[in-house]
Amino acid sequence: MLITLPRVLDADDLRAARAALAGAPWDDGRDSAGAQAAQVKHNQQLPHDCVAAIDVRQRVLRGLDRHPQFLMAALPKRVFAPRVNRYSGATNHYGNHVDNAIRFAPDSGQRVRTDLSCTVFLSDPRDYNGGELVVQEPNGGERIKLAAGDAVLYPGTHVHQVLPVTRGERLACFFWVESMVRSHEQRRLLYEMDLALMQLRTRHGESAETVALTGTYHNLLRMWADT
Repeated sequence: MLITLPRVLDADDLRAARAALAGAPWDDGRDSAGAQAAQVKHNQQLPHDCVAAIDVRQRVLRGLDRHPQFLMAALPKRVFAPRVNRYSGATNHYGNHVDNAIRFAPDSGQRVRTDLSCTVFLSDPRDYNGGELVVQEPNGGERIKLAAGDAVLYPGTHVHQVLPVTRGERLACFFWVESMVRSHEQRRLLYEMDLALMQLRTRHGESAETVALTGTYHNLLRMWADT
């Protein structure tokens, strides 16, 4: 299940993030890749502890904290500290790969299971050609190229790639989420139930039925969640 998260970053955050990235010290993106991924990874990343990376990371984390759809869909237990990458020039693509199942978070010292992957787009799609994120779904590859500030959330188990950027540069923030609910199927059921409950309340207001269904939602979450 792919979920688009609109406006994780607002216009002010985007302007500040782009200003922070101007003149930032880019490294070879392969430095953080596993053995298989490093063979197909051709991009650049910011050092984890540089000023620009910290600025963008903090803005993205604040945006996620105030984004109800992210909380509903991911049910986050741990979030790997977001990183920033760039695709342009000769370092302009990332071939098919699967993310490592476990990531070591340098800021917290914790290991994070990568149940979900997330990309927050920082560049206006009109400013570059190509650069679509392609996620392999059962019915074929899904191409994703979103407005600046929007994000996409997708299962960490899926093969995915970033197509070559043939004009301009593609800036993005990426990270992984360990969910309280490990199963993608269970997490999807909870998300769909939560959405349906919101729609029922909007259409009919609070009722004995919505209270009962809310109880069922939380009982399922209590049964499936690991905190």
